[in-house]
Amino acid sequence: MKRWAPVTRTLLMALLLAAAAAVVWLAGALAEHQAMQRLREGAHSAAVLRQAHLDGEMQRFRLLPVALSDDRDLAAALGGTAAARDTLNRKLEALARTTGAAQIYVLDAAGTTIASSNWATPRSFVGENYAARNYYRDAARRGEGSQFALGTVSERPGMYLSHRSRSGGYVVVKLEFDRIERDWARLPGISLVTDRDGVVLITSRPAWRFTTTRALTDATRRRFREELQSGAGSLRPLPLAVEKRDGVRIARPAGDGRQRLLWETVPTHEAGWRLNLLVPLDAVAGTVALARVAALLTLLLLGGGLWTLRERRRQRAGRAAAAAARTAGLEALVAARTRALRQEMEERGRLETRAETLRDALHQANRLASLGQITAGIAHETAQPVAAIRSYAANGRLLLERDDPRAVADNLRAIERLTDRIDKVTAQLRGFSRNSAGALEPVRLAEAIEGSLLILKARLTRVTVQLPACPAGLEVLGDTIRLEQVLVNLLQNALDALDGVTDAAITLALELEDEQVVLSICDNGPGLAPEIAARLFTPFATSRPAGLGLGLVIASDIMAALGGALRWVPGTSGARFDMVMRRP
Repeated sequence: MKRWAPVTRTLLMALLLAAAAAVVWLAGALAEHQAMQRLREGAHSAAVLRQAHLDGEMQRFRLLPVALSDDRDLAAALGGTAAARDTLNRKLEALARTTGAAQIYVLDAAGTTIASSNWATPRSFVGENYAARNYYRDAARRGEGSQFALGTVSERPGMYLSHRSRSGGYVVVKLEFDRIERDWARLPGISLVTDRDGVVLITSRPAWRFTTTRALTDATRRRFREELQSGAGSLRPLPLAVEKRDGVRIARPAGDGRQRLLWETVPTHEAGWRLNLLVPLDAVAGTVALARVAALLTLLLLGGGLWTLRERRRQRAGRAAAAAARTAGLEALVAARTRALRQEMEERGRLETRAETLRDALHQANRLASLGQITAGIAHETAQPVAAIRSYAANGRLLLERDDPRAVADNLRAIERLTDRIDKVTAQLRGFSRNSAGALEPVRLAEAIEGSLLILKARLTRVTVQLPACPAGLEVLGDTIRLEQVLVNLLQNALDALDGVTDAAITLALELEDEQVVLSICDNGPGLAPEIAARLFTPFATSRPAGLGLGLVIASDIMAALGGALRWVPGTSGARFDMVMRRP
């Protein structure tokens, strides 16, 4: 029986080693699964953020051809006069520079370019025919179209957005993605945007453009090269070997068998397009190795503990101290490993917090998608109070030098009211960014008139202002701040029109009716030019070189939101605008 003892011990040792190996392998597999899950979640969040970035950039330009399709200068240029086309060329050039579009051009009914933002460059589109392009055909067939393609003149890739105008022509806006690709290149991972056929269109690695993620038929290749004009060297396979593991795509770069990339993909708002993000799996491999080392150390610690207990029972009291010392050393190792694990957990917590912050930022970006239109409004609405504050401050300094404290106090109170005005205006615009209009309530019309005159007090000193006999208790339904905004816009426009006019005068008149109040603002200036009057309440329509063309649009929107209206009353001299307000 004793001769089997060595064999039994050998078998027991082999079983223990096998069990230990299984535990180490299971620990690595579990750690790999968890690390892969975390990496997928992080890659998905990053892909969604980049998709939102791309969609936001494209959405910024999608309405531009629609807005231009009704432009009067465009209609005139399609009519055929050289002067009208020259005017349209210059407008498109300025608009492309302002919006950041790569090119903006107009085609006639036959697809020939009649005006372009690059009209003055050697590679002008003017005279080029694009009837063979899909974006022209789609717009001719259904009114609008889009196509990603290489430029026939610029030879640069981009997205073409087209829209048919009521005058029979077509507006085309080209959007290039160089800035987005540079931004993506600075971020971790590799970003690819593919179309419905798996062809790479936009990428942080320009060398991969027009490669394919899957095999294409000969017919698809011919169609793609004809539509995109990408050349015979395009449509090579993407230099990646892809495999699927538990539903997860793993890519290996050609020529580098050691590197592995996790492939995550999300759809975009563009039909058939998908944003693909490839992130390295190095962190997963490190986590697996760390988990296996931890499992091995744990097993070693457990085995060492059992061995220590066995030795303590066998050995004399004199060996107990040595055993205790070894145990203390093992406990120190455990403590160090525990600290390392705690630090790792804290780091993961910080990463999860950052991911949550990024998600909140994405939601906030979606809520503030319309603030680009309000930014010009903020500058426009606060410029006059700031100018008035500057004037009051300069005047106050002179009054101090003259030792007139009462007048200084009056100036300081006026400045305080103007700063309150700026605060209320910005608060009103912040409320608009949250899509929450202020509640309508009865307000005193005299306060709104008085507030607007205060803002423009410095400029109004050079003109004669005739005020209406406004009853003290007269109330209208609305909001004092927004009524002041409309009045300031109208008075400011009147002051600009009266610049250089002798005996300049502004008259405010009231017309009281049963259900509404009409406040008229008239000036004795030169009046409105016919071309401006025809599109008076259209964004960016202005006769002033420094004007934004937004004041009357904002004022008209405010009056409509208050249940009233803003209208221009034609006359033989000067300009007259009526503010129609409801009575409570």
